[in-house]
Amino acid sequence: MKIFGSSGTRGVVTEELTPAFVLRVAQAAGTVWDADRAVVSRDTRTSGEMFTNAAASGLASAGLDVDRLGVTPTPAVVRYCEVEEVPAVHITASHNPPEYNGVKLVGSDGVELTVDVLEEVEDHVLSEEFDLKPWDGIGEVRRVDSANRAYVDDLLASVDRKTISEAGLTVALDPGHGAGALTSPEFFRRLGCEVVTVNATPDGRFPGRQPEPVGSHLTSLSRLVRATDADLGIAHDGDADRAVFVDERGEFVDGESSMAALAGAHLDAGDTFVSAVNVSQRVVDAVSEADATLELTPIGSTNIITHIRTLQAKGATVPVAGEGNGGVFFPDYRLVRDGAYTGAKFLELVADRPASEVVAPFSAYHAARVNIHYESEGELTAMLEAAETYAETADVEPNTIDGYRLDYGDAWVLVRPSGTEPVVRIYAEARDADRAESLAEEVEGVLLDSRDDS
Repeated sequence: MKIFGSSGTRGVVTEELTPAFVLRVAQAAGTVWDADRAVVSRDTRTSGEMFTNAAASGLASAGLDVDRLGVTPTPAVVRYCEVEEVPAVHITASHNPPEYNGVKLVGSDGVELTVDVLEEVEDHVLSEEFDLKPWDGIGEVRRVDSANRAYVDDLLASVDRKTISEAGLTVALDPGHGAGALTSPEFFRRLGCEVVTVNATPDGRFPGRQPEPVGSHLTSLSRLVRATDADLGIAHDGDADRAVFVDERGEFVDGESSMAALAGAHLDAGDTFVSAVNVSQRVVDAVSEADATLELTPIGSTNIITHIRTLQAKGATVPVAGEGNGGVFFPDYRLVRDGAYTGAKFLELVADRPASEVVAPFSAYHAARVNIHYESEGELTAMLEAAETYAETADVEPNTIDGYRLDYGDAWVLVRPSGTEPVVRIYAEARDADRAESLAEEVEGVLLDSRDDS
C-alpha cells in the first residue's frame, strides 16, 4: 500500500481520510524526525481544525512540542520551518474539492520531505510502530500568530518591489477562499499595486469557485479584470502555492505559457530547468532558446523537489522549475511552490509590457486534458494495461518515466494515473487544436472500452 502520492496524501474526509489516520501519520513523522518540536498548520477547509487536532495529538504523543499556526499558506509554513528549523504536518488538499483534505510533511530545512524520507514515515504508519512517550514525556502545544505576517515581510524583501511599484499596476486577485486570502491581498498592496479582489474571504466551503484555478473556474476573475481595467489577474489554489493568470484583456493564460515566459526570463546558458513528464513543448522551446538543459521527473512537487536537490548536490544551477499548473519553483529564493512569489515575479515582467505580450511567444500550442474516473483497482488495472498496449503499438518510442508519453514531433500525448485522486489522466498537446483533441479522444476511447469491459 502506498500512502504518499505525488503531493502528499489526500482523500475524502471521514471516508478515505480520517482523524485516526492523520493521528498515525503524525505519530510516524514524530518517530522518524530527529526533532523535539514541530509545526501543525492548515488551509481553510472546514475539516482542517479536526485534522490539526489529530496531528497535534500525534506529535505530542511522540514527545514533540507543537507550534499551531492556524490557517497558513503552504509557502508560509515552509518559511516558518526553515527559519525556526522545525518540521511540519500541514493539513491541506491544495486544489481538490472541499470534501477532500490531506497531509503534507515538511522537513526542518523548510523543504517538503523527499521520497526516501516519506517512505520511511510510510513504513511506520503501515506497521504502526511509533515511539510514544509516557505521561511525563509528552509534548506541549502553543499557538503562534506571527507566521503569516513574517511571510509577507519576507516576500516583500525578496522581489523587485521598486520595479513593480513604479509601474503603477492594478492587480485583480482571486485567492479562491483559500489560505492565500490571509496574505496575498496585503502583499500585493504593499508591493505598490492597486488591488481589487474576488473570492477573498477565507471559507473552506469555497462558495465562489472550486479551489483548482483552471480557466473554467475563473470567470469571475476575468470579469473583474475587464471591469477594473486591471493589468493582471492572479488566482491561487486552496493552499496558495500556485499562481495562475488572467491577462489584461480578461483572457485566461495557460499555465504552461506563463511558466515558459518565466523560464525564458530567468534561465541562462548552462542552467537546468526541472519539470514533470507532462511538460509542454512551449517550455521545451524556452529552455532550448536559453541554451539550458531540461530534466524531467514523474509528476508531482515531491518528485520535482527531490530531483532539484539531487542536481544541486551535483553542482547544477536550477534558477527556476515547475509544472504547468501554476506551481513554479524559484529554488534560489526557497525550494517551494509559492503562488504569491510567482505572481510577483510575473508582475516584474508585466511592468515592462502587457501580460498578453509577455506570453505571446509561448502560445502557439493547444492542449487537451481528460480525466477518467475509476471505481475499483480492477478498472484501474484494465485501463493501465490498455494504455501500455496502446503505447507499445504506437509509431514512436514511449517515455515511461511516469505513465506513457508519446512524442510525435508535432504533438504528444501522455497517460498516467493520478497520485491524489481515483482518476487516470490523459494529456495531449499540438500546434493544431484539432490534433490535440483527436489524440486525447482516441486514447480516451481505448481506456473507456477497457474500463467498461473490466
